[in-house]
Amino acid sequence: MNNLQQVDWSRLPQPEDDGGARHLAGMRLPTLELASSDGGRVDPSRLRGRTVLYLFPMTGRPDIALPPGWDEIPGARGCTPQSCAFRDHFAELKSLGVAQLFGVSTQDTAYQCEAVARLHLPFPLLSDNRLSFATALGLPVFEVQGLALLKRLTLIARDGVIEHVFYPVFPPDRNADDVVAWLRQRPAT
Repeated sequence: MNNLQQVDWSRLPQPEDDGGARHLAGMRLPTLELASSDGGRVDPSRLRGRTVLYLFPMTGRPDIALPPGWDEIPGARGCTPQSCAFRDHFAELKSLGVAQLFGVSTQDTAYQCEAVARLHLPFPLLSDNRLSFATALGLPVFEVQGLALLKRLTLIARDGVIEHVFYPVFPPDRNADDVVAWLRQRPAT
């Protein structure tokens, strides 16, 4: 069994800013549909108000081993603590004017549905399993065992336009705190 929530961040390599997200602020979210863990489909370009999209490589499961060498990949570990932190800050994010909150990974919706249920997430996860969202925005990705995975980053968009990017994100369990702090300085109007 893997303990996916207890992580000693000091023992993991920190991701460095490789410039992979510098171009994103000011971009319009693409017109395409992503499958949602709630059974629907979401077109990011049609999202109104302030939206937070946190992108992560993959959620682990307690009964399935992580890929070999996962902890040696800078920024790979921490998807479960990050998701739980957004869960724990969900009401606060809403009170700060966030209309929608989504997690995004390249995992399929069946895998994501299991994570939503197990972690008691009050928001859906979106599947970019064809990398259409990542390709349209030129998002940074990496490969593990033949799988293309998203590098961890968080987008804040307003009416479909990216207004802020958190990249790299480390430690992942502090990302929701960083988003809350940023939103407090920039109230929704």
